[in-house]
Amino acid sequence: MFRLDGKIALVTGAATGIGQAIAVALAASGADIAIADRNAESLADTESLVVAQGRRVFKTMIDVRIIEQIEWGVPEIEKHFGPIDILVNNAGINRPAPADRATVEEWDDHFNTNVRGGFFLAQAVASGMRTRGWGRIIFISSQSGLVGIPGQPIYCATKGAVIQLVRTLGLEWAKDGVTVNSIAPTFVETNLTRQRLSDPAFRSFVIGKIPKGTLAEPGQIGAAAVYLASEEAAMVNCETHRVDGGWTAW
Repeated sequence: MFRLDGKIALVTGAATGIGQAIAVALAASGADIAIADRNAESLADTESLVVAQGRRVFKTMIDVRIIEQIEWGVPEIEKHFGPIDILVNNAGINRPAPADRATVEEWDDHFNTNVRGGFFLAQAVASGMRTRGWGRIIFISSQSGLVGIPGQPIYCATKGAVIQLVRTLGLEWAKDGVTVNSIAPTFVETNLTRQRLSDPAFRSFVIGKIPKGTLAEPGQIGAAAVYLASEEAAMVNCETHRVDGGWTAW
């Protein structure tokens, strides 16, 4: 079950952390992987890990905030690597700031990265998927799109927007064999969260909100992506799959 042999996946924000873990998990299940990040040189470690799974890999630079890079990047991948069957919109930022100190620049950067970029990348790959009658589009949302988290109102707003976007795109494209879902992790210790989690008071708050009593691990997010990308998940659509240890249950 959950094999992805013969499929090509594009994972954005794949240099480290959750994106890297997703790329490796998809490769371990048989997919060939196109990996993208704002700096292609930063993808060397992920490339090595995918190759170690015996799969082909294609590196490219895509800053999802820059529409021209999306418009160039997707055709470049498909020309040199093959048609994209699976898209994982993982690229994202989280720069916490309380509401009374948030700036217009922070608002625009978060929405351009976390929402607008993912939408236009999905639009770019969906045309081919719909023509071929099969596709999987997976956004990485967050539990922060389902509940409020103090100190990050802009980030929470972007992830709530992603969840609504997933519902609507899934409705529009389902008849053409394309499912659109998201994964909503709880806190995972990555480059995006490590500094904040180093504060003992905040880490205690986070652990106290997770009934399981532990942070999530990148590989657990990768496993969820494999499931949503699989043929077995063909009837899972417009869904946000929570990997939160129970945080959002109370």
